[in-house]
Amino acid sequence: MSAATGGQFVGKAGHTVVEALHDIDLEVAEGERIALLGGNGAGKTTLLRVLAGVYYPEKGSVRVEGRVTSLLDSMLGMDLESTGYENMYLRGLFLGLKAKQIAALTDEIAEFSELGDFLNVPVRTYSSGMTLRLAFSISTIIKPEVLLMDEWMSVGDEHFKQKAEARLEQFVSDAGILVIATHDIGLADRLATRRIAMEHGRIVPAD
Repeated sequence: MSAATGGQFVGKAGHTVVEALHDIDLEVAEGERIALLGGNGAGKTTLLRVLAGVYYPEKGSVRVEGRVTSLLDSMLGMDLESTGYENMYLRGLFLGLKAKQIAALTDEIAEFSELGDFLNVPVRTYSSGMTLRLAFSISTIIKPEVLLMDEWMSVGDEHFKQKAEARLEQFVSDAGILVIATHDIGLADRLATRRIAMEHGRIVPAD
């Protein structure tokens, strides 16, 4: 068995298995803000994906009480061939909303995104900045119970960035639980009630 930046390689007859996480024992209570700290390949994002249900652990178990809102990839659940309005439903359903709930939020999402008539055309015609604005506007429309983030989001031009920053601050503040992976010690100092250091897929004592 040899250590690697992103976990451990375990040789088995004819193929190699990468063990990304090891011996994770973690309990997070209501109201906590957890900062996952560590270098690239430490296992932070993998742990977030396990908590989000994207990955299923081969050993052990995960129990999450409450609706999980994941900002690991704001484009998950979106279709580039569908219009902006159609993607509000697709992404909303991915976030666990009902169709009636999405319908009630459509005008608010449209107003915040400032995309106007572009919401009637396929997302593949958008610039990357416009696509991120739409994804952000949808993803931050609901009050999160358990919020998972991989670094702090920064979206759009200077005008949109300022109001997106204010919305994201409120979004994080409203969350019952926050778990964020970051390299930014200053961000961890500002947001976190508890730091968790990771290295080679394990939780290690913080410095």
